[in-house]
Amino acid sequence: MSLQALIFDVDGTLADTERDGHRPAFNAAFEEAGLDWRWDVPMYGELLAVTGGKERIRYYLERFNTEFERPDNADAWIAGLHKAKTRHYVRMLGEGLIPLRPGVRRLIDEARAAGLRLAIATTTTPENVTALLSATLGPDSIGWFEVIAAGDIVPNKKPDPAIFVHALEAMNLPAEACIAFEDSRNGLISSTGAGLRTLVTVNDYTRDDAFEGAAMILEHLGEPDQPAAVLSGGTGARVVDIDMLRNELAG
Repeated sequence: MSLQALIFDVDGTLADTERDGHRPAFNAAFEEAGLDWRWDVPMYGELLAVTGGKERIRYYLERFNTEFERPDNADAWIAGLHKAKTRHYVRMLGEGLIPLRPGVRRLIDEARAAGLRLAIATTTTPENVTALLSATLGPDSIGWFEVIAAGDIVPNKKPDPAIFVHALEAMNLPAEACIAFEDSRNGLISSTGAGLRTLVTVNDYTRDDAFEGAAMILEHLGEPDQPAAVLSGGTGARVVDIDMLRNELAG
């Protein structure tokens, strides 16, 4: 079946948002709330075992800060912390502190020119997605994506395949007509669980993950003057473009 759509994860895939975006935004929210918590780079790497910001806070309390006495309205309190984190994250985006990864803008432009459909499937909040797109691609870019499946639109977060299944159903496309882009093991399990061929671009946090089932693994999507290292799969192409996707990964 010919390639008809590209489905992108957001955090770590479109931009290196985790280490230098979400992590300091969480820390700013904790400080604002009068908490002495501080998630350093190694700690946040361990917390990334869990997808979803509210879920990550719960995981931190259950595993790393077990003596903290939670308020009676713990769920609402955690949701409030997460909302504050999102506000700080959006501010950072507006200040231009989180750029796109190499090759992302180029590939999206090529896909649009080729008439391919675009979608997003992510566990981050819709507000985070639209803020990133507006800050890096311009406010009109939100309309480039036919489907933005984000946040709590499905009950189960990655590695459950529900978010990708939702995106496919919303586009009325079979998995065979699409290629997914991910950066993490949980994301890959989610996308392949929905039947999607998946291209993985690793980052500092996911470089050592096991990516069984990935169609191709690269350092990033590459640019003509900044080719990517191919870590696994494909025939050695070091710049991901539409022709390469059609020739090497499309069914």
